[in-house]
Amino acid sequence: MTTPEDTERVIRYADMFAAMGAEPRLRIMQLLLTAHPQGLVVGDIQEELGIPASTLSHHLDKLKNEELVNVRREGTFLWYTANTEALQELLNFLYAECCTRNKAVKPGDLVLIVQASKGSQVSSKVL
Repeated sequence: MTTPEDTERVIRYADMFAAMGAEPRLRIMQLLLTAHPQGLVVGDIQEELGIPASTLSHHLDKLKNEELVNVRREGTFLWYTANTEALQELLNFLYAECCTRNKAVKPGDLVLIVQASKGSQVSSKVL
């Protein structure tokens, strides 16, 4: 039986996924994750992704409204960071639905890609 809390949670997660569903916003999230934990200032995000300032502001506002990014002011600079707690919530939700409750995917079939500390070498291990 679905409770009102379950419904609210699913709606919240759907909104978060929708916010990341636009290609520029997903690229912003990807970039902010590579800069974690210090984050990036708006100018660096704009330079890296080539998104016009007004458009970038719109995308950052959408991500902020869905609590996917955090913003802090340091002097005249706004620093954006990925909200890793919110992303972990989303991943836990997906994991619970696909791998524990419904067994749609066997937990052992999930592969974690770990970037090796040297160069661009990539290794994988089963969770």
